[in-house]
Amino acid sequence: MDMLQLLGLIGGNAAILIPLWLWNRSESNADRRDMMNLMINIQSEIKDFHGRLCAIEERRLKERI
Repeated sequence: MDMLQLLGLIGGNAAILIPLWLWNRSESNADRRDMMNLMINIQSEIKDFHGRLCAIEERRLKERI
């Protein structure tokens, strides 16, 4: 195999693999952003639920008195 064929083979593989790697990286970043948004939404729901639970408990304590 001469040098030109070797360079063509390496260049052809790089032309396929580099865009795939870049695409995979951008998809990973998008997935990471989606997961962070999901975690933020879950955290806000937990805080909201905790607030409602505290309000219910305060009402129950006031009713007992």
